[in-house]
Amino acid sequence: MPPKHLALGASFLTLALAATSPVEAQQNLPRIEVGNRKLRSATSPRPATVPVSAAPAASGAAVAGTPGLGGAGVGGPALFTRDGGSLVAPSIPALRAELKRTVGSVAFVDSNTPAQQTRYISDLRDALKDTPGVFAESRYGAELRLSVRGSNLTRDYHMRGLELLQDGIPMTFADGAGDTYSIDPKYYRAIEVYKGGNGLTYGSSTLGGAINFVSPTAYTALSPNYLNIEGGSFGTIRGQAQASRIFGNFDALINGTFSHADGYRGHEKSDYSLINGNIGYKFNEKLETRMYFGYYNTHQQLPSTLTLDQVYSNPTLALPPQVQGFGTFYNNSVMPQQGFWGFSGDQGRYQQNFRIANKTSYSTDIGQFDVSSWYVGQYLYHPIFVVVQDNTNNWGVTPRFTSTHELIGHKNEVIAGARVWGMETSDKWFTNVNGAIANPFGSGILPSFFSVAPPFQGVFGPGPTPGTIAGGYPAWSWNNLSQFGWQNGLTACQNKYGEEGGFGAFMSGGCKLLPFVAVGQDPRLRNNRNNAFNVEVYGEDRFHLADNLVAMLGLKYLSDRRSVAALGGIPFEPLPGYASKTYHGLMPKLGLMLQASPDIQVFSDLTLARDVPDMIDLTQTLFAPTPPWMQNSEGQYGFQMNNLRAQKAWTGEVGSRGKYGNVTWDITYYYSNIWDELLKFNSSPASGVVSITRNAPNTVHQGVELGGSVEVLRNIVSADADDFIKVSQIWNMNLFAFDGDPIYGNNWLPSIPRNVLRTTVSYNTKDGFYIAPQVDWVPTGAYVDYANTLRAPGYAIIGLQAGLKMPNGLEWYVDARNLNGVNYVSDVISVANASSPPYTKSTGLYDYQPGNPRAFYPGNGASIYSGVKYRF
Repeated sequence: MPPKHLALGASFLTLALAATSPVEAQQNLPRIEVGNRKLRSATSPRPATVPVSAAPAASGAAVAGTPGLGGAGVGGPALFTRDGGSLVAPSIPALRAELKRTVGSVAFVDSNTPAQQTRYISDLRDALKDTPGVFAESRYGAELRLSVRGSNLTRDYHMRGLELLQDGIPMTFADGAGDTYSIDPKYYRAIEVYKGGNGLTYGSSTLGGAINFVSPTAYTALSPNYLNIEGGSFGTIRGQAQASRIFGNFDALINGTFSHADGYRGHEKSDYSLINGNIGYKFNEKLETRMYFGYYNTHQQLPSTLTLDQVYSNPTLALPPQVQGFGTFYNNSVMPQQGFWGFSGDQGRYQQNFRIANKTSYSTDIGQFDVSSWYVGQYLYHPIFVVVQDNTNNWGVTPRFTSTHELIGHKNEVIAGARVWGMETSDKWFTNVNGAIANPFGSGILPSFFSVAPPFQGVFGPGPTPGTIAGGYPAWSWNNLSQFGWQNGLTACQNKYGEEGGFGAFMSGGCKLLPFVAVGQDPRLRNNRNNAFNVEVYGEDRFHLADNLVAMLGLKYLSDRRSVAALGGIPFEPLPGYASKTYHGLMPKLGLMLQASPDIQVFSDLTLARDVPDMIDLTQTLFAPTPPWMQNSEGQYGFQMNNLRAQKAWTGEVGSRGKYGNVTWDITYYYSNIWDELLKFNSSPASGVVSITRNAPNTVHQGVELGGSVEVLRNIVSADADDFIKVSQIWNMNLFAFDGDPIYGNNWLPSIPRNVLRTTVSYNTKDGFYIAPQVDWVPTGAYVDYANTLRAPGYAIIGLQAGLKMPNGLEWYVDARNLNGVNYVSDVISVANASSPPYTKSTGLYDYQPGNPRAFYPGNGASIYSGVKYRF
């Protein structure tokens, strides 16, 4: 079904749900006062001491005969009240209380706060930027760097090392890779952040931990109906509609968010259609099932990275090969050269995801059993340096048991679970002609060529007639086939100065002939099938040594298998091949938590993490299976995946969270001793070619995660005004470095700034007015390279949020950003040595001069967004 038809269908379904229940049913919903305005919802907080097994009874009580709540007026006894939560989807107070029982560092983001409700939430950075320990920085559109404690540190695209969950069910693919394009940050009712080893609660054992996005249901939504329209700078407009209903023992919610933005930069246009929903059924007070569904359609153009000079002189610039264009290519960024064969890559990400999941919960006298299962189908059309066309099927099942009981006279809490999940991907690569699959050069084999640019780029100028090489073809004209040629039988390799080049074009500029490809014969470059299959078992026990002292012991075992099959049968990969790797690991965890007072906790724990390489890491240089007697690019014999080991890390943390008087805090110090860290570097940061992953022998990640607030004034206008001013502070200190590396010594690791601070001063009134100026401050930017020769400058940007709750369910808000209009670097691509690129005798296509790589993403300029919400 075309995306526009799905969007229209979702809109009609939302309107139909809005019109389903009688008006009097909606009017009789329980109410709470918010200033001078009334919302049809009710809270039912659960004390933090309530056992897990008792949660169903405490989450919401029966309310028989209440219209619109599943009472007699609708046809059945009501089991739970709206906003009282349910067995599968507990109330927000219950979720918060449960999270605080974690022996370790965690964070909770409630969408129903003034800071969240008056913010233009365009991506996860906006949703998580007030969360200590989370580094989220936008690149373009919904693409961002998302990292906890240095996870995903030098990954230049998407993510790994941090699991994303929805309602406890993995959204990350089975190989550990993931992205944020299927996450609608405006949809979720709450976000739970489990830092580092604390992700074991849901079976995660990665360095970064896990982030769990909690869906709203008809019981926890802020209102039965919700409409939102907002817009602003850079051609941005977005609409959201949500409706939820309770029909006896059934309940349903659907949400649609549709957005368009032209983008701050050239070639950054985006269109997103994100549809989410869930349908629940309660068999009785102890048994409930819920189906989740989602459809996500992404159209995102990719802008190019820039040099540091370009970030500060022309940050909206977009350059080849990312942009569209025929008939022109560039020898460098200032001297265009016309060429008959010149064209660009029109790089973008176009994907459709469909997700369906189920969670069934059964409460017994000994505890609660949850069984979750899921399926995600993804189609990806991704023109980059090649056209990637993937079809992925991701599936899994995870049983989980939680219990609170007495053990030898002491309270004891148990979490035990397993995860069996897998993935299959049809991974196909094609030549990219202006974003399309094609090969325009005819069927002749190119007789010879010389490279005219730095290595890894394969820049070739246009010939005077088809089939004749004068200076070579541009890098994007046939997608850097030369960089892979050394793996496919290229011989007689020399660079442009007549020196023997060893690895030919990959290392030093070119080879004399290309026997591996008949150009124009077939646009297919890769025809592989990738698989991942994981079997994981985990458990955690929290034993109460005393009423205020808890000891925790956890353990996880994993057996994760990765395999790739080259199907062969194409000129570029004529031979079939198969390779697989299986990673095993046992990861312990132990900790201690003191409940110093009802509002103050102090904790410490030690965890072993293990990150398994994903399929991109394992197959990034994998082409043309070699015979068993020949070595491949990794020095292995025969057809093998890249020789990568799993990343391991011992992490210790100590911290405290709590409230005393008008002061709140959440602070953690952590130290991770890592070996075999999976680090990437990009040898050609402007070409769009994927970066290369290697294991670093020893590295260290340590830092401080601080979030806090203090109420400095109250009752400002009058003695009973109940207005107040609050100062909030976020400080993430990130000290990531090599530890005695044979090449880089104790150099700092690139990609994430050492200090990231955010200060907010907010004024709140009980009538629903909120205003909050903010400062985001990065004193010094991130290093770009492992050699520590170049780093991004620091910056400080000023913002302002304001909102007002009006009568009859209306809300208005405005969000202004970068009011001081500074140009700054939001993110970087990591390279080995920015001051000494591997090849410097020509500046070439990308101006890859010493100290001036195109490795920087500019942050957005001054902008303002405004919106109106209507709840009814």
